[in-house]
Amino acid sequence: MKPKGTKSGLRDIAAQVEGATRETTVSSLMKEATEHDNMLLALQRVEQNKGAAGVDGMTVKHLRPYLKTHWRSIKQSLLDGSYQPNPVKRMEIPKPGGGVRLLGIPTVIDRLVQQAFLQVMTPLFAPHFSDASFGFRPRRRGHDAVRRARQFAREGWNWIVDLDLEKFFDKVNHDILMSRIARKVTDKQVLGLIRRFLTSGVLIDGIAVTCEEGTPQGGPLSPLLANILLDDFDKELESRGHRFVRYADDCNIYVRSRRAGQRVLQSVTNYLKNRLKLKVNENKTAVQGNRI
Repeated sequence: MKPKGTKSGLRDIAAQVEGATRETTVSSLMKEATEHDNMLLALQRVEQNKGAAGVDGMTVKHLRPYLKTHWRSIKQSLLDGSYQPNPVKRMEIPKPGGGVRLLGIPTVIDRLVQQAFLQVMTPLFAPHFSDASFGFRPRRRGHDAVRRARQFAREGWNWIVDLDLEKFFDKVNHDILMSRIARKVTDKQVLGLIRRFLTSGVLIDGIAVTCEEGTPQGGPLSPLLANILLDDFDKELESRGHRFVRYADDCNIYVRSRRAGQRVLQSVTNYLKNRLKLKVNENKTAVQGNRI
C-alpha cells in the first residue's frame, strides 16, 4: 500500500527538477539521499514527529507548501555542495534531578535534510554496531537493555560500573567524530555536509555562536552520530571481554566484585579521555551492587 501523499508533495516537486539539475559530479550516497522516495519518506517522518520551529520560525505544517516552491534550489545546493545549515535554536529542558539539558532545534528544512541522510547512513553503520548498544537503534528498546542487565545479574555479575559521560552531546570532538564517519562514508560531499551541520552554530539571544565541538541533541542525525563515535568504546569493551549495556551515552559494565569495578572504572576513564576526548562525570559515576 502506498503512503498517503505520494501523488502530491515531493512527487510533483521531483518532476520540477527532472532533467533540470545542472551537470556536476555527485556522489552515490548524495544521490541516494536526495532521490524522490527517500526524500518523501523523510518528509513524512518530519511531519509525523512535529516539533518546534527553528530559528527561521517555519513550522512543520508549512514545510510541504514551501518545498513545492523551493525544493529545486534546495536539491541543487545539496548536489553542488553549497547547502548551508542554519544555526540551531537553543532550548533548555529541566532535568528531574536538577539542572538543565541543552537541546538544539534545527529548522524544519534542516530536519528534513538530516532525516534524509539518517535514512541512507543508518544501513551503513547500524549492522556493525555492538550487540550491547541499545539506544536509538532500529527494533531495539530500553526494555531490551533491562532484560540484558537482568541476565548478567542472574549469571553472578553482581557489581556495576555505572558510567556517566559529562555533557556528552556538548563535548563531542568534531575531528574524532568525522574520522569515524569517514571509515564507511567516503563521499566528500556528504562528509562536508555533516561537518557543516556540526559547525552551524547555536542562536543565543539573537546572536549566532559557532560550535567547535558537540552535536546538539534535537536533530534527527544526532543520535546516529553519537552511536558512531561511541562504537569505538563498545568495541574496546568487547575486546577486553567485558559484559556491558550501553544506551546512548549511559553505560553499565558488569563485574564480579567492587575491586574489579574500581579497576575497570579507572581503565575506561583513561581510555575515554585519551582516545575519544570524553570526560567521565565523577559525581554521577560509581561502582555499586547490582540491584536488578
